Parts: sequence; C-alpha cells; structure tokens
Amino acid sequence: MAPVTRRTFLKDLGQGTMAVAVLGLTVVACSSDGDGTASSANETTTPTTGGAVTTSTTQEPTSTTGGSGDGEASGAVVWERVVLGSVSAYLLVRRGEVAIVDAGNPGNEDEIAASLAAIGNGWDDVSHVILTHLHGDHVGSLGPVMTAAPAAIGYAGAPDIPSIPSPRPLTAVGDGDTVFGLEIIATPGHTAGSISVLDPVGGLLVTGDALRGEDGGVIGPSPRFTDDMDEANQSISKLAGFGFDTVVFGHGDPVVGEAARQVTALAAALG
Repeated sequence: MAPVTRRTFLKDLGQGTMAVAVLGLTVVACSSDGDGTASSANETTTPTTGGAVTTSTTQEPTSTTGGSGDGEASGAVVWERVVLGSVSAYLLVRRGEVAIVDAGNPGNEDEIAASLAAIGNGWDDVSHVILTHLHGDHVGSLGPVMTAAPAAIGYAGAPDIPSIPSPRPLTAVGDGDTVFGLEIIATPGHTAGSISVLDPVGGLLVTGDALRGEDGGVIGPSPRFTDDMDEANQSISKLAGFGFDTVVFGHGDPVVGEAARQVTALAAALG
C-alpha cells in the first residue's frame, strides 16, 4: 500500500470536515502583568495537587492530526495541531471555512499563514478567531491575524476582553454559546474569562490553559500563572462532566482516546 501523505489525507477527507494546524513544543505558560497587560513567561511543568493522570509516554510530535472519518454526514471534526514554538494554536476547517483557536505569541502570524496554506486555505477563508484567554502567548498575534483575515469575527470570555488588544471589537462568549458548531464552555480560574471549546460530534475538547498535557496524560494549569487555583480546579471538575474522546491543550501533547476518563480521574484526585 502506498503511504498516505498529509496532503492526500486531507484531500480524501473532503470538504465536510474540520482540520487543525501546529509547529515544535516547549512548555511555556502565560501570565498577566500587574497592569493587566497580557504577557508570557517560561514555566516548568510542576503538577498541581494530585499530579498527572497518565496512560503512556509518547514521543513529542511535530504534527498531530486526528478526528473522525465520517465527514460531512456526521459533522465530525478532523483536527491538526500546529505548535508555534512555545504554544499550540489550532485551525479548524469545515467546508472551506476556517476557525482559529488562539493566536500564539507575537510574530506567529507567518507560521499560522503557512499552516493555512498547508491545508489548502488562506486568510480569506478565516471567519472565526476564538481566544481561550488573555495571556500573551495565546493572543500575541491577534492583531496581524485579524488584519490579514478581514472577514473574521473574534471571540473571548467577557472578563478577559478588556485586556486583549484587537483591531476590531471582540464578541463575548460563555456557557452555552455556539461558534462554528462548537460549544463554548466557561472555565474560569486560569484567568477570569478563560474558555474551552468542545466539538460535541467529533469528541474534541480544546482547553487552552485550563488543562495541560504531560507525559501522555492530563494535569491542571500552572499555579504560578493561574489567577485562582480553587476556581481552576472547579473548572476541571466541570470539564469532567462533558463527553469527549480527545483533549488538546495550549501546552503539552494531545491525549487521544479516553480523554474524558483521564480528566475525570484528575478531577477526583484534586478533590
């Protein structure tokens, strides 16, 4: 059998699915300066109370693609993670329309453009930019991204919006809201306006920094860069109540298969 290339894989999936893109990984976390300005800082991956809940250790990928092959009939998601140096951002594509989840560090717009091109799309196809929270390694390239994608609407949790610089007004989203067929889940704690994004059909959860990946498993956000750890742990328990098979993060490798079980175990360990 001839090897299946990434281009062939995406082509065969057709237009009725989603994809996501990513580029190399160092675990870096985000913080807010005292004046509320978003910034980023290096972080070590010290587990929160309860430690990491793991299955197996896997070699760090340069690219990860996943999802269901059911295509347009089911509305399932196909995703590809693209690591932007220190943080992951995601491109979600359906019927030629693109939603970007997070915008990386300042200067990452060229890598995002290259990821769009790799899956056969361009800036004119981007109609949604969803920001999981205000920290600079997740919103750093928002200005150039929104400028390059003139049709895009930006979204973020209401408490974080005043601290996110954007060339156009951002739309506040929270529990129960839907963007691009994706369910928004408010997951405060890391920041007051932190949100996660769930594809209920494809079983994909994108958590930003509400969760992190470590050693093939799931850990909570860094206490050093989290506004309220008690609230963050409550958000982990909240996420454990949703159904999903795969969870992907701003920092750390994706967990593919039985991801909800791992999040539930982490929530139980945190009490």
